[in-house]
Amino acid sequence: MKKKPEIEINASTEEKIKEAARVVFTRKGYAGTRTRDIAEESGFNLALINYYFRSKEKLFDIIMVEHLQLFIHSVMGIVNEKDTTLQRKIELLVSHYIDMLVKNPNIPLFVLNEINADPKKLVEKIGVEGLDRKELVISKQWAAFAKANKVTVNPIHIMMNVVALIIFPFVGSPVIRNRTGISMGQFNALMEERKKLIPVWVNAMLVSK
Repeated sequence: MKKKPEIEINASTEEKIKEAARVVFTRKGYAGTRTRDIAEESGFNLALINYYFRSKEKLFDIIMVEHLQLFIHSVMGIVNEKDTTLQRKIELLVSHYIDMLVKNPNIPLFVLNEINADPKKLVEKIGVEGLDRKELVISKQWAAFAKANKVTVNPIHIMMNVVALIIFPFVGSPVIRNRTGISMGQFNALMEERKKLIPVWVNAMLVSK
């Protein structure tokens, strides 16, 4: 009886599976994706995918955490840039955030689910535990701006408004597109417009005090 050839296990195979999963999750969403879909997209069989990742849920979690880690790393570069003004930082953060969500529309619901399940665990997963917000350049710039312009509003309000203005359209995308009849392409075009509009709205909040 012939011995079956062993499957070669390597990092390249793992990355190809994850890349295929990213494509399918983005196209179909988490709920609409089957492990079989990922197998077909990657060209690997179900047994190999299950060997590496055990389940669709674990694969999804790994991909989303990796995306968040990359995003946080890039965001830190923006908020700690000393030569960029506070207003410019807001523009860059909004643009950066929207670009990520257009490419990875599953992230908001993933984050909300993780927060509801265990917010501390999510912070540990993406590696931002122990971060001192007051030491960030953007925090110091806000303090200077607020003092110079006599702005007394709590900066947490601004942060919540910015995050809500960015995230809500993506969370509500299925309903918005269904009720308005716009395509995914048209929705993404609206998100491109929001890159310019959100900083304008935020600036209006700041000058209104």
